[in-house]
Amino acid sequence: MDIKRIKSEKFEIGGDKLTVLAGPCAIESMEILDETAKTLKEITTKLGINFVFKSSFDKANRSSLSSYRGPGMEKGLEMLAQIKSKYDIPIVTDIHTPDQAKPVAEVADILQIPAFLCRQTDLLVAAARTGKIVNIKKGQFLAPEQMGPLVKKVEESGNSNIMLTDRGTSFGYNNLVVDFRGIPIMRSFGYPVVFDATHSVQLPGANGTCSGGDRRFVPTLAKAAMAVGADVLFFEIHPEPDKALCDGANMLSLTDTEAVFKTCKDIFELVRK
Repeated sequence: MDIKRIKSEKFEIGGDKLTVLAGPCAIESMEILDETAKTLKEITTKLGINFVFKSSFDKANRSSLSSYRGPGMEKGLEMLAQIKSKYDIPIVTDIHTPDQAKPVAEVADILQIPAFLCRQTDLLVAAARTGKIVNIKKGQFLAPEQMGPLVKKVEESGNSNIMLTDRGTSFGYNNLVVDFRGIPIMRSFGYPVVFDATHSVQLPGANGTCSGGDRRFVPTLAKAAMAVGADVLFFEIHPEPDKALCDGANMLSLTDTEAVFKTCKDIFELVRK
């Protein structure tokens, strides 16, 4: 099926070249951002993959008040702007409230709508009106067909630079399940589809005051997503996931990244032949 090719300043998303959104879950330090961005830029350049750096200045839907959220918008955007300039790479980060859209758009190339907030009309409209690419993550509580009205909210706000992300579906009991039919279903709306390979192995609330996860299955799910036609892959990646302050259990280790990316690229290109 033909889909709209989304143009960023650096490259085209949804064409014949794999795009990866990747980086640490939340901003922890400039050192971790720098190490991760540098390594991922080198790997993606070597493999010929489009790369967008991801990290969140605030994770507003943590399991408890004591969970790490990030440095906040002002400081976080300063740090992301430094990474963007130093490595000449585009940025994707989350917004949680409509008033964040405009200032975040001054740094980020893609505004990401978190899964739990995907139906929030004011948030979608504010993101759309910036003119930036809007990545809507499918809520764990939605069927893929239900993303259609969310696409319309952004389109009718004057923006057709849209991506849709699948990150698994919740059926309760601290688990997520991926139904790979969702990828072609969401592609039928005419926009590139992202598969979030790391949040899909999350075990929400499994550790009581925080979520668990099982990173062993990240490569398996990523490869399957390529086989069914996903246009973009999303990974949260950290130099030392077991020491990460957020989502460590489901993040991919920086040292494992190149092998996973290469295999996924090979499948992506095979499918498109």
